[in-house]
Amino acid sequence: STKPATIDTGAVIQVPMYLNEGEVIKVDTRDGKFVSRV
Repeated sequence: STKPATIDTGAVIQVPMYLNEGEVIKVDTRDGKFVSRV
């Protein structure tokens, strides 16, 4: 399952529930989807 997260650019994307605030993630800029933790 996923939850909404607001990233530094202000965009809101869906991320996995296990992510915590402040974690660095990789986002596919072509579709704006979560890829992985960095």
